[in-house]
Parts: sequence; structure tokens; C-alpha cells
Amino acid sequence: MLDGLKVIEIEGIGPGPFAAMMLADLGANVTVVHREDVPIEGMTEKSLLDRGKKSVLLNLKTDEGKACVRELIKTADVLIEGLRPGAMEKLGLGPVDLHEINPALVYGRVTGWGQSGPRAQQAGHDLNYIALSGALWYASPPKHAPFTPPTLVGDIAGGALYLVAGVLSTLYRVGKSGKGAVVDAAIVDGSAHMMNLIMYMKGLGVFSDTRGHSMLDGPHWSRCYQCADGQWMSVQCLEPQFYRTFLMKLGLEQDPEFRNQKDPTLWQKLGEKLEILFAKHAQQHWIQLFENSDACVSPVLSPEHSQQDPHMKARNIWSTSEGFMQAAPAPRFGSSPSAHKQSARIPRRGQHTDEILKGLEK
Repeated sequence: MLDGLKVIEIEGIGPGPFAAMMLADLGANVTVVHREDVPIEGMTEKSLLDRGKKSVLLNLKTDEGKACVRELIKTADVLIEGLRPGAMEKLGLGPVDLHEINPALVYGRVTGWGQSGPRAQQAGHDLNYIALSGALWYASPPKHAPFTPPTLVGDIAGGALYLVAGVLSTLYRVGKSGKGAVVDAAIVDGSAHMMNLIMYMKGLGVFSDTRGHSMLDGPHWSRCYQCADGQWMSVQCLEPQFYRTFLMKLGLEQDPEFRNQKDPTLWQKLGEKLEILFAKHAQQHWIQLFENSDACVSPVLSPEHSQQDPHMKARNIWSTSEGFMQAAPAPRFGSSPSAHKQSARIPRRGQHTDEILKGLEK
């Protein structure tokens, strides 16, 4: 879909490389400017987040390195960077500098706190950003520390995916006006924006400020239960018809308390009963019991076990190549599960330096 789009990525960590990988997955021609010293100790010569990209090794502290970036920008459509606010300006590669060279450039920036505000220059990580934005509030059952899957809510969803959306939106504007713009994708902004569905439900009275008292973070029908083998099953049968199926599968359809699905005074008691029930059998028993049903129950799988799941196999989601277990590009275009781009090759750091620098000399 993005064939012909030229993207320059200034090496960073986390959301920036992920966003650039997603653009590459969608067909863009992405060149990542790797630094001579690796940004994280212990990094290997290949990074999964560089798949489908070309790599050039430059020292942006030198005039030669900065001059090469300016040459690359002349024919680029998009630049992506995830450095601290002001870092690119100090290098003479900020938006004002590069828009003088290429007025149509989409300048994509992703940070934790944004380009402005009291915290803009402070360090932080995924958990800090989503804590301040409110996105962490409903995570985990009451009396447990709020916690979400690492990086997914903040770095990826609130940062990288909002950066991609901002870049694509600006490209649409460039196509109509010929003028580029700066995309300020702050993780704290994006993760707060994702709360709007919950804010809508809060307005309907189904979400509370008290953890464990809302429609999706307190009921016995919206949580995970441990099995006899220590594995887990997820349950989220929100709608009445799915809840009835859930009860029938467990033989609880005649229990008067369980039939009273929406009574919050029963949630803790019924949750404790389900804890005892699920602990009687191993995960495989529950997988077989709920298979092909609309009870909205599924196993909690590690990525390795997910790779073996029949549905995941049918959609060719997971694969292992070049030393990495990796998920296929998304989204897909077309109705067939197999009609999607396969994962591209991963370059070594600096693999295309000579090729790219020779191209600039022409």
C-alpha cells in the first residue's frame, strides 16, 4: 500500500523503530540511520524492528554525517525520530532546518511526554506515561498493583501507532497542499486518547473511579482464572447471551446467584467460586470444554504456545526466521488469511552504508 514512499528513520529505541517497521511492513522504502555506538548495551547486529529496512551507519556528531542526512532528506517523504525534545535541533536537523530543504517533508516525532510541557525533558518509560495519563488505572484486579503487558499500551499503542496515524494523515495533507508538517506523537497523549471509550462508558454509569467496581475490571465474568496446572483461562462474557452460554458450559445456568449477572454485590463471591471451579482441572480441559462456543473464554498463552494454536496457525501469524520469533505484518489487505505480506529480511547494522553513500554521490 505504501510502495514508493521514502522514509528516513533516525535510530532510537522502542516506539520510533516500531513505527518505521510498520511502515516498512506496509511497503514503504525505509532507511534507518544507525549510530556508530549501539543505543542499548548488548544489542546485536540485527534487530527485529529493522526488518524490511536498509541500514546506513552515520555519526551525526560530525559535519559529514549531518550532511548525508540532509542529502537523504531531499528526496524523502517522511522522517521519524524519537530523541529527547531539542536533540535534533542541536544537530541542525530539526523541523525548521529540514523543511528548508524539503518543504513537503512529514517530520514524525515520538516521545514519552511530548515536545512541550513541564515533563518534556524528563526521563520516563511506558509504565510512567500510562500511569499519568489514566490508562493504567483500571489495570489488574483490585488490591493488586496496576500492571499491563510491558510496552503494549504505552510505547506501541499510545506512541508508535499514533505516530503512524499522524504520518499517514499528514501525507494526505501533503498530497493536497504540498506542505509538510510536524507530527508530535506523545505516548502520554495517545494513551489518554485511548481512554475515550472508557470515558464514554463512565458517562453511562458502567465505570467507576473505584478500581474493581466497573463493568470490565470487577465482575466474575471479566477476569482470568488459574487452572490446576498453573496455567490461566481468560473470561469476558459481557453480553447476556454469551454469559448464558458460559453458565451452561459450566452447569451453572440454574444457580440463582450466577444468573444475576449484573449485581456488583455478588461479583467477589462468584469470582471466588469460579476460582475454585477452574482450579479443579488443567488448562487443556477448559480449552476443550469451551471450544467452538460463544462463551468468550480462551486460554492465556505464551507467544511460543500461541504459535501452535490452530487459529494462529491458520492465519500464519507467528513465524521464526533469522533467529527471531516474529509476528506477521498487520493489517492485511484482502479477504484471504494468507493474503498478506510475509516478514522481510533484517539487515545488519550498517549493511547498506556503501550502497547508500554511493547513491548520494550521483
